[in-house]
Amino acid sequence: MSASQPAARRTVLKGAAALAGAVGAGAALSACSTEGGSGAGGPAVPKEPVELGAAAEVPVGGAKLFREQKIVVSCPAEGQYKAFSAQCTHAGCVLDKIDKGEGNCPCHGSRFDVTTGKVLRGPASDPLPSVPVKAENGKLIAG
Repeated sequence: MSASQPAARRTVLKGAAALAGAVGAGAALSACSTEGGSGAGGPAVPKEPVELGAAAEVPVGGAKLFREQKIVVSCPAEGQYKAFSAQCTHAGCVLDKIDKGEGNCPCHGSRFDVTTGKVLRGPASDPLPSVPVKAENGKLIAG
């Protein structure tokens, strides 16, 4: 009987370790959740108008990341602006930089075209949501 006792104990310990691992994995996955569109602490698209800064900060033919407001704005032509959420559609992380017209997600490496919102490299599969934007008195207003 003493020989079976250590085996039973090992089985219980293995089960406890597997359960702890499953709980840990669940917690890690929930940290990447985009449930409700709020993955990184706020909505992907502003619900009220947000002042971003001077329209002149966005170069014609280029783009600017307004990381704190979670918005990326491009300027395809003088006086024309397009804006997208800067919150990755994969796990809700906020883009950290724009490199050669591509927004980079620092969490899992997704890349987005900042002029269209289109996914250029996954794991994200959905494009960045469009955000209405306008220039008023030299300032960009999004939302």
